[in-house]
Amino acid sequence: AVRTALRRLARRYQHLTEEIAEADAELDALVAQAAPGLVDLTGVGTETAAQLLITAGDNPDRLKSEASFAHLCGAAPISASSGRTNRHRLNRGGDRQANHALHTIALVRMRYDPRTRLYVARRTAEGMSKKDIFRCLKRFIAREVYKHLTSMNIPRPHLLQTA
Repeated sequence: AVRTALRRLARRYQHLTEEIAEADAELDALVAQAAPGLVDLTGVGTETAAQLLITAGDNPDRLKSEASFAHLCGAAPISASSGRTNRHRLNRGGDRQANHALHTIALVRMRYDPRTRLYVARRTAEGMSKKDIFRCLKRFIAREVYKHLTSMNIPRPHLLQTA
């Protein structure tokens, strides 16, 4: 009985692995069709690009500026100052999956991009916390993605919809 169960489990694993590979290939093709150069940005992979395209595509009327895109992604700074303290925090609203995509891109850039590593070192030396550095990076990435999306003249509605 144990052998049979393990054999079934192994077949199921193989089938699901093949299905995931097929879905990944389809997603690669859809992202390449919708936004050919988006994946070329540093730290942007197929999944993060797809999520940002979905966020932009579901809300075509809201993308009037890069600030509105940052708000939509939950990457716009909100003042959290009190008294003599002058600080900001990220908007807790917006699309959480898009915010997660920006966070993932920021993590990859902090790990592999020399310009981002220098920026993080400089801001840390200035006394900024890691949370504030992430906030600034997410806002910069949102700005960069918005510029890329608007420069490509992508038809906004239903970007990643299949037939």
